[in-house]
Order: sequence, then structure tokens, then C-alpha cells
Amino acid sequence: MTRIVGLIDGSIYAQSVCDHIAWIAGKTEVGVEMLHVIGRRDLSSEPVNLSGNIGLGARTALLEELAELDAQKAKVAQKRGRLLLEEAKSRLQAAGVADVETRLRNGDLVETIQEFETNADLIVIGKRGEGADFAKGHLGSNLERVVRSTRKPLVVASRAFKPISKLLIAYDGGAMAMQAVDQVSRSPILTGLACKLVMAGPETPENRKKLDDAAVILRAAGYEVETALVPGHADKVISETVEREGYDLLVMGAYSHSRLRSLFIGSTTTEMIRSCKVPVVIFR
Repeated sequence: MTRIVGLIDGSIYAQSVCDHIAWIAGKTEVGVEMLHVIGRRDLSSEPVNLSGNIGLGARTALLEELAELDAQKAKVAQKRGRLLLEEAKSRLQAAGVADVETRLRNGDLVETIQEFETNADLIVIGKRGEGADFAKGHLGSNLERVVRSTRKPLVVASRAFKPISKLLIAYDGGAMAMQAVDQVSRSPILTGLACKLVMAGPETPENRKKLDDAAVILRAAGYEVETALVPGHADKVISETVEREGYDLLVMGAYSHSRLRSLFIGSTTTEMIRSCKVPVVIFR
């Protein structure tokens, strides 16, 4: 059974996370843990400077009022979190996912994920969070932190789920890209999808051999594979191919030895994930 951890907040992406999990469940047997983490910022008031001309009695009263406000805020956050999780569970069960558990936690998101990913095979998270409608051109800050820290495969859900029939693999010939190809070849979730390998770079015998070697692995696993070696920068080549040819899913390795080397360190991979309007699967 595939164990999935789904991360949700109060954004529109929470529904998309559930729908992507339901799609995975249609491909293989899954057990799901839906997780909502109440961060420290959600529980405390903004710091207040009390060093000015405020009398001791007034200062004490203000501190007590702030403490009471924080307590009320914590209760609301807990109630809201439980409602979000209940809605997510209901959405998944309505889609036919029977094995769904919910987890509400306080604390740091990354630390919580590191605790739960031990028994997980896959993590699903939205591309953006609760500020999505106000920062449509930006990736969620939590997404960056999760991708940097987790060692498990990650599905980055797009704003809304659409049926998935074609996948594109961003390939650069590096070790992590080849590992992503190997994981695709063994994945019951991706079996049966039309597949294309795209490499950004000059047409050289070395690049062509790397691309062909990867295609052999996928064809041996039963995939019908197209290949393309396209001059240009990886982010532009990949995003334009996804848009122009109507791919539903982008697959990539998290690290490699080229312009995709370090996810979110530098602009290439960040831009590729930001600009592609389809879900992204990141293999470690």
C-alpha cells in the first residue's frame, strides 16, 4: 500500500491536494494521512514594544490582555484546523478513498513533516498557500522549505486538478534525473501515461546518448516515449513544451549536475515550477 501525507491549509489549493490524492488512489491502493500544521505565527500576536512611557500597571494589564488574545486565537486556529481536516476527509471519502486519517499539529511545518514522512511513500502539497490570491506569481514559502527538507517524492499540486494522461520528464542527463526516470519506470501511479523526455541543450552525440539511454529504460517498462533535445534554457524549454503540447504532469529530479542542480537555489528550477500550470512530481 502506498502511504501518502497530504498537507493542507485554508487556501484553494487544499481541494486540489485532495483531488490529486484521489487520482493517485485510482491508480493504486493508498492509505492517507491529511495533515494541517498550525504554525507559531498563527498562535501569537505581533510583538509589542513596551519600553516607552507606559506605566507599570498599564503595562501589566496590556500584557495580560495580549495573553488572553493569544489564547483565543489559539482556540480559533484549532477549531479552524479541525474543520479543514474534516472537509478534506469528506472530499476524499466521497471520491472513494476509504483509508483516511487526519492529523492536527502545532509547531514548525518542516519539523512536523520530518516526523510524519518516516512512514510515508509520497507527500502531496499545494504550489501556493493561503496568500495564493494575493501573490499569484510567487511560489509558497512553505513549499520551498518542504522541498529542501524532505527526502520523499513530492507532488506539487496545481491550483485545480485536471485529468492526467500525458507526462513530460525534464531530463538533463545527471544522476538525479536518471534516478527520476528509474522511479517513473517502476511507478504504478504513472503506468499507462503517454511520456516525453525533454532535454534542454545543444544537439551533441553525448546529449543524444543520454537521452536515448533514459528512453530505453522507460520503453522497457512499457511506456511509449518521445524524446526531444531542444536548445535553450531549461526553464523556458520545459514550460513552453508543457504549454504548447498540452502535457498534464511534469516530472523532474530535485537535484542534478547542471542548471537544475539545486532546487530553489538559483532561478532555473524555481521559474520552471512557477511558470508551469500543471502539477509537478519531484523525485529525490
